[in-house]
Amino acid sequence: MKLASLRDGSRDGQLIVVSRDLSLAHHASHIASRMQQALDDWNFIGPQLNDLYQTLTEGRARHAFPFDPGQCMAPLPRAYQWADGSAYVNHVELVRKARGADMPETFWTDPLMYQGGSDDLLGPHDDITCADEAWGIDFEGEVAVVTDDVPMGTTAASAGQHIRLLMLVNDVSLRNLIPAELAKGFGFFQSKPATAFSPVAVTPDELGSAWDGHKVQLPLIVHWNGKRVGHAHAGTDMVFDFPRLIAHVAKTRNLKAGSIIGSGTVSNKDASRGYSCIAEQRALEMIAEGKPATPFMKYGDRVKIEMFDATGQSVFGAIDQTVAAPPEASRRSK
Repeated sequence: MKLASLRDGSRDGQLIVVSRDLSLAHHASHIASRMQQALDDWNFIGPQLNDLYQTLTEGRARHAFPFDPGQCMAPLPRAYQWADGSAYVNHVELVRKARGADMPETFWTDPLMYQGGSDDLLGPHDDITCADEAWGIDFEGEVAVVTDDVPMGTTAASAGQHIRLLMLVNDVSLRNLIPAELAKGFGFFQSKPATAFSPVAVTPDELGSAWDGHKVQLPLIVHWNGKRVGHAHAGTDMVFDFPRLIAHVAKTRNLKAGSIIGSGTVSNKDASRGYSCIAEQRALEMIAEGKPATPFMKYGDRVKIEMFDATGQSVFGAIDQTVAAPPEASRRSK
């Protein structure tokens, strides 16, 4: 099943069901008006949404309309929780090596995790707004899961049963603000602006054999200004799978339905597969040449993040964003 939140002037959008090929959609308001409502009562509402989905996909829905991802908000425009991990330790190792920092052995056994802002999540075509290009604007292509209620103390062995939906992520980072924030010893805040998500969220069964209950076994395709810069495989080199990440978050707290858990930047040891964030490419350049050559994003730059199944069909639709100055900064520059 594929679900999305259509922009309608409200904070949470209108829940719609989207056909498998992403060509058609159907309002789901007679079942649930918004995504969070469906997640809050998934065992009752989920099967009804799936019936509508099957009707739509089979071409039997009477009130279907063309699906326009440009009119989508994030599947969850605001969420109770957005926690992002760093499951691809290769990414962490490269970035630390580039700045001459050792990597503690515990990074291979205990996931890194930060809590992001979840009250203002971006739609797939919303601009990446930034007041200053000098802050080092970077994209980060990721995969995320959405959970139902997860009790505190849930183990990795049972955490997978709490996964309800999967999405793609652009976890934007302002790289030049990160060092000073981390030096305070209290984690990211200003360096992590609003995060964007794919047009649709999909149930695990939509991935077929590409979902093994733990990881997504497909490449993540990243284009920057029309050039493909990455096709890292999301199932390869993922040290901490999604059940492990969920268990990490739930060690000392309950997770409420609608919690989003991210994988961190998808990264492979095989450098020929490119990169899912600029910082990783710059790290490789620093290691090889002693200085980075690839610049961060500028106003007008465009990033596109997408994933395709074995038949070439887009699974989640594309995150397709342009970097822009906020209106206030634009007026000041004139």
